[in-house]
Amino acid sequence: MSIKLEEIWFQYPRNPKWILKGISLTFKESEVTVVVGPNGSGKTTLLKIASLLYKPLRGFVEAWGNDFWSLTGDAKTKLRRRVVYVHEKPILIKGTALHNVAYGLLLRGFSREESLRIAENLFTRFGVDYLKGKPAGMLSAGESQLVSLLRAIVVNPSLLFLDEPMAHLDLGKRRIVLSMIRDLVKNGVGVVIATHDFSLARSLADKVVILEEGAIAAEGGSEVIFEYLGQKV
Repeated sequence: MSIKLEEIWFQYPRNPKWILKGISLTFKESEVTVVVGPNGSGKTTLLKIASLLYKPLRGFVEAWGNDFWSLTGDAKTKLRRRVVYVHEKPILIKGTALHNVAYGLLLRGFSREESLRIAENLFTRFGVDYLKGKPAGMLSAGESQLVSLLRAIVVNPSLLFLDEPMAHLDLGKRRIVLSMIRDLVKNGVGVVIATHDFSLARSLADKVVILEEGAIAAEGGSEVIFEYLGQKV
């Protein structure tokens, strides 16, 4: 067990609407969880709470056996570093794609030489060497998405949260991302994806969670998609 949410409720300041209503879920390593739902269903907020970025107004967040929001200082930082959240519209820093990917290692105390070496190996591992020397400002939306994913992977997270990771990708880049995700899970990383794409959930998920208006409408294997969509016909 990695991160467990119990009876999570959340609303934004000055907004009376509950964005999440009584959500209880567990996200595990070596597993792909796909959270599916229409815009406004609460997917992004759920990912930000599960990735330890947002504190819920009600409920309990357990991270590797710890009550996360009761922790302070180094204990909280240590757990946060086991989790990475990748936004749908990534923000890259100035410099090349390679520098962007190496940057997270530099922040964690790796030397410049070692950071660049590890980052270069990652580009090669996933067959995107052609991106290494490109300035961040010259990358397409799809290329930026790939670089942001590599930047997340390079720090070896236990859980990786991806918000609409296929949003800007053509078919070729989509295949690269699917390959990345399968490789990560094979090596013990848990991947949680928020999307409105039911076909992605069917092809990739070990567990599917369907959100509707901030609540869980269905949860289980990929078969719950067919059951859910059948009820909507």
